Amino acid sequence: MGQVADEVIQHLTSLNNAKIRITLEIDADIPEGIPEDVARTVLENCKTLKFEQQTLDSETLES
Repeated sequence: MGQVADEVIQHLTSLNNAKIRITLEIDADIPEGIPEDVARTVLENCKTLKFEQQTLDSETLES
C-alpha cells in the first residue's frame, strides 16, 4: 500500500481540484480456516481502521 501511495495516489492528489476515492477489497482463500483468535484480531483491526465492512464468511472460520 505504501508503494501505491507513493507512486500513484501522491501524483493524483497533487492535481488541482482532484477528488480521489480509494477503495480496498481483501479476499483471502484459507482452506484450513482461520483460528478464532486470528479472526477476532483481524475484525478488531478492521474496526479500528474504520473499514466500512468487517465480516468473515462462516466457512472461512476454522472448524
